[in-house]
Amino acid sequence: MTAPAKSSLADLAAQPISIVTDPPGPRAREMIARALPHLSPSLIHCYPLMVKRASGCMVEDVDGNVYFDAEAGVATASTGHCHPAVAEAIAAQAEVLIHICGTDFHYPGYGEICERLGALVQRIGPNSHHWQTFLTNSGTEAVEASIKLARHHTGRPGLIAFRGGFHGRTLGSLSLTASKSKYRRRFGPLLPNVFHARYGDAASVEELFATVASPDDVAAIVVEPVLGEGGYIVPPADFLPRLREIADKHGILLVFDEVQSGMGRTGKMFAAEHTGVVPDVVLVAKGIASGMPLGAMIARKQVMTWPAGSHGSTIAGNPVAIAAGLATIGLLEKELNANAARVGDLLKARLADRLRGSPAVTEVRGVGLMIGVELATPALAHVIADLCFRRGLLVLECGSKTIRFSPPLIIDDAQARTIAELFAAVCKEASAPA
Repeated sequence: MTAPAKSSLADLAAQPISIVTDPPGPRAREMIARALPHLSPSLIHCYPLMVKRASGCMVEDVDGNVYFDAEAGVATASTGHCHPAVAEAIAAQAEVLIHICGTDFHYPGYGEICERLGALVQRIGPNSHHWQTFLTNSGTEAVEASIKLARHHTGRPGLIAFRGGFHGRTLGSLSLTASKSKYRRRFGPLLPNVFHARYGDAASVEELFATVASPDDVAAIVVEPVLGEGGYIVPPADFLPRLREIADKHGILLVFDEVQSGMGRTGKMFAAEHTGVVPDVVLVAKGIASGMPLGAMIARKQVMTWPAGSHGSTIAGNPVAIAAGLATIGLLEKELNANAARVGDLLKARLADRLRGSPAVTEVRGVGLMIGVELATPALAHVIADLCFRRGLLVLECGSKTIRFSPPLIIDDAQARTIAELFAAVCKEASAPA
């Protein structure tokens, strides 16, 4: 297949929303019908979108419909789709070295991105720690690595997570995940010694200590600084500081899962920077490499005590993904963190203004470009998400009845106003009397 010309992709990025045939169009229906018999039924497919190409914040399907992507591939295309600097870095690296296995050999880029990530984590709050990094292919692999490291370092089996949290769907990560029961159904028994507290309520962790989980049996507290799949919920200001105090008191590791909230999504490199609370371990993925498979577990050197051979990965941190990651980090530091903060404030304010008084909406919340609009009912949230798709706006649901806005961090003011207006119109249509 011939790649689209660069000018063609640039033209797409500048196009407005354009629905030329009711989605899914005939070509999409044909292609989806052909593919489905060969796919695992575990794939969700929120709506019947068959993507042909994407650039910036815009996505074009195989029938020529052009959509605004307000979910960025589930908060992954942080620099926008096919950012020229990222695409060039990928192409250049692919001509030199694609794979050799970072577990067993050295190559340029691996050490550099680990050093860069460690330096970024040092900015979360006052700390003089030296940070070391284990690279993964995904967020759930980063979570799995943190479970192993925490148990090895502390010699304890117990783990505390929070109701509403999402940490992945591999078996160890799934044991922590508590956002939807369907993720767990018929996969037990999961990991033992995993306990769930109430998100945003540090006192509920101490309740666990008094009832079911002796603190000297707990290896780690794993928490999202901003709840992602569980509803885009920003916790009370004292929540993370209290968790830090509890962890320090009992010799427990504090693990921040920043897989969705990290890499500029909240207007800072890490959501934890909004509180200045320094964890023992930070987990990232999604936006770290603009869509290439890359994640990381970053831990204090004093914690990274597992020996050689205790964990590894054949493909994680391959040279091409690292090239994308280094280019992405450069763009985030240069301008996109600041843009996410500024445009995020604008988008949230615009949504709040246009949705004020709507019977469909109960709350607009979030930080940076991690914004949730809570609807009156789960059914209404589903209807609105589907209507958005048919009007050319790609959004995803989260929590029980929330629509999440997590667009590429390159979104500009005009685009923010446009999608707020479109979303408000959809909410009005969905809540109108039949």
